[in-house]
Amino acid sequence: MRIATQFSVYLVNKPGVLANVTGALAKHKVNIVALALMDSGEHGALRIVCDDAERARKVLGHAHDRWTECEVLAIDLENKPGAFSAVTQELAAEHINITYAYCTGGAVGGRVTAIFKVSDMNKALKLFEADKPEKKKTPVRKTQRGQKGR
Repeated sequence: MRIATQFSVYLVNKPGVLANVTGALAKHKVNIVALALMDSGEHGALRIVCDDAERARKVLGHAHDRWTECEVLAIDLENKPGAFSAVTQELAAEHINITYAYCTGGAVGGRVTAIFKVSDMNKALKLFEADKPEKKKTPVRKTQRGQKGR
């Protein structure tokens, strides 16, 4: 779990506009970690989280004229039924409103990143830090050897 920078890029709904923005990011080696695209008639809103927010900010500053940024909560989840739901239930139990959310695609059996825009970032951070399991006192090496049958 981490705080990430999300960019909301406002696009005219015409062929090639999305390709221009994503192409500029690709040209400058900025990886898009998560993406959601919404349509609102003549305009669209592209929400992206990138691997390097500073570089993305510079690229967007040169490539496009209508964008904003905000902080979002990024949580890595197992790609299995109920993983996303469990997070939404924990947030609801603490009365933390989810303004919007989206997930990355993930390989079957792999991991996905869920992006949440929440009403109280500090409360959400405390909630999920408290959920982290305590580290086992047994060294990882012994556990791995035990699994290999040594």
